[in-house]
Amino acid sequence: MCYTNAARSPLPPIMGGSTDDADLVLTAADGNRFRAYAARAATPSGAGVVVIPDPRGVHPFYKDLVRRFAQAGVDAVVVDYIDRSAGMSERPENFDLRAAIGKTTNECIAADVATGIAHLRSPAGGGVESVFTVGFCFGGAQSWRQSAAQPGLAGAIGFYGIPSRVRDAIPQMKAPLLLLLAGNDQATTQEDFVQFDRELTQAGVPHQKVLYEGAPHSFFDRTFDEHKAAAADAWRQMLAFIKEHTRQTARA
Repeated sequence: MCYTNAARSPLPPIMGGSTDDADLVLTAADGNRFRAYAARAATPSGAGVVVIPDPRGVHPFYKDLVRRFAQAGVDAVVVDYIDRSAGMSERPENFDLRAAIGKTTNECIAADVATGIAHLRSPAGGGVESVFTVGFCFGGAQSWRQSAAQPGLAGAIGFYGIPSRVRDAIPQMKAPLLLLLAGNDQATTQEDFVQFDRELTQAGVPHQKVLYEGAPHSFFDRTFDEHKAAAADAWRQMLAFIKEHTRQTARA
């Protein structure tokens, strides 16, 4: 799917500190219990992100990413929406990721994301008001969907998302989108991204599109030295987008 066990998130351009990182079990409004992992920023910016992973869930890459967001001043939590069907256990290397995707529903993923948002807005999660989603691969399109699904969401960021997974939600979208796209993504085409861009514009959905020419699916990985410039720019784009749309001042 997206990331192997060797993958690690690139380092953010702003390095600070993090505190209170921990494994969690969260409970959605419908009673679903699932794994999560969260980190608090030592120097908060007033923003928080819910990371929507690929079906590997609470994987070392995403735990590392959560800590990196916290080091950049953004409280963060990653939610494991696959636990609904696969259970709260580690997934082997031969885990059938495509079958797991087939067992998900947009409504159930939104319920788990809403639980992550509620955690960040709680005192335990940082008490942030401006919450964003950041997703990857299947989770990239699901992140864009949250623009329509989550009331009061500050913004939705997606890496390598497939437009066909989210087109039906465009009329209901409210939160601004950031599209971080791989120019050499075998899962979709640049023409599809152009069409998606046009559809969002026609619907009046605020959005920004950044296309990294020649970059492959999963380029946001610091073990890919040849794509480090694209990864570094993606960090800058995310942090600038978050800063632009953050409404709350940093907590004391």
